[in-house]
Amino acid sequence: MAKPYSKKSARIKRTLLLTLFFLILTAGAYGFGVYYFTNHFLPGSVVNNFNCSYMTVEEAENLLSRQVDAFVMAVETRNNGVESISASEVGLKYVSDGSIQNMMKNQNRFQWFLAFEQQKRYDKTVTTQMDETALEQVVDKLNCMQPANMTAPANAEIVETVEGFAVAPEDRGTTLDPELVHQSVKNAMATQQPVLNLEESGCYIDPAILQNDEKINRQCEQMNELTKAYITYDFGDRSELVERGLIKTWLTEDANGDMQLDETKVAEYVNSLGYKYDTFGCTRTFTTSYGYDISIGGGDYGWAIDQSAETAALIEAVKAQTVDVREPIYAFKGLCRDTNDIGSTYVEVDLANQTMFFYKDGELLVETEVVTGNSTIPGNETPTGVYAIDAMKSPATLAGENYSSDVTYWMPFNGNVGIHDAPWRDEFGGTLYLEEGSHGCVNTPYEYAEIIYNNIVIGTPVVVY
Repeated sequence: MAKPYSKKSARIKRTLLLTLFFLILTAGAYGFGVYYFTNHFLPGSVVNNFNCSYMTVEEAENLLSRQVDAFVMAVETRNNGVESISASEVGLKYVSDGSIQNMMKNQNRFQWFLAFEQQKRYDKTVTTQMDETALEQVVDKLNCMQPANMTAPANAEIVETVEGFAVAPEDRGTTLDPELVHQSVKNAMATQQPVLNLEESGCYIDPAILQNDEKINRQCEQMNELTKAYITYDFGDRSELVERGLIKTWLTEDANGDMQLDETKVAEYVNSLGYKYDTFGCTRTFTTSYGYDISIGGGDYGWAIDQSAETAALIEAVKAQTVDVREPIYAFKGLCRDTNDIGSTYVEVDLANQTMFFYKDGELLVETEVVTGNSTIPGNETPTGVYAIDAMKSPATLAGENYSSDVTYWMPFNGNVGIHDAPWRDEFGGTLYLEEGSHGCVNTPYEYAEIIYNNIVIGTPVVVY
């Protein structure tokens, strides 16, 4: 009966020994694993996208070093340009900083047996060093950094179109800030950034004023409002146009950044009209009845724009967006507004020949001998120049120092000097004026004085030479 029991005990003993053996084997394997993964990465360890399973620190760092050595960065420029910089060009090298060792030290090696079905990812910014002198040289040689390849930025601006004024968009250009480019490339290379977009990195010098700028759009709208006037100045056989192209030159920006009319510039324009078209007191070329030209100055006939009044009126007309034909406000007006402002209705007095002519609308109505002022007596000579008929009176009494005379037709053109009939005379013309001349007036035969009086108007020019 003892033999069967012994067999059972032996089986139990063998089982225990086998179990103990496997436990010791398992413990040994576990301990070996713990020991092994003290200096090796666990299975499933991925560092910067590299599978470093079972690698030592040195092996992993060699892998990262080779990655740095092979690094090439793309430099994207404005307008889709692309250039590149390699690690070898700038002396970029991997530097061991102990971080890989710390990764391994911090991994849970006591649970190494659980890592076979897992994946542990490590994203590490590797430490590098580079030759900064070489970096600067490489960056300076980039095509995008060459001055010949850079175009300066241009601000959005107000431009004139067929319809009016509009805001033209800015031109961003391709001008880079060298300091920002160097710093951006350095940072990107140090962190092995695969693509550096210089525009996204803010390396370009941008325009100061963009198309959506509130101020420039407000000014554009104001300019369109201020330039809607279309005014034609009437100067007889000539004209001047005040329209957008001219008005825009009068616009200026005020302290609030708004566009307004510069009154000084408007005044300068009105002054230029006076300089061009005013004839009051000017010297003229006059064609005499004998067919030759003379140059004659003096007198009070002609046109003169009232500068201050017309400036104010023009400013108001522009602001009111006036579309009209306009005559300036005059301080002095003549009878004819053409280039030849004497026109075709005038009186002509030839002192040398003691003859007077009167034309109406180009038709000669009067040609007569006259007696003018006694030029041998100071103050009695008939003044030369171009004058205007100041008044008309019939009958009239002419009074002066030591004389008083009644006449039927009185047409003064220079104070007390004028054209009138002279009932006390029987003869006219010749050299009578040298001994029996008037006090300055033009003594005229009655019948001709009557014709002139009945056909003349106040303001008619009188040319005396």
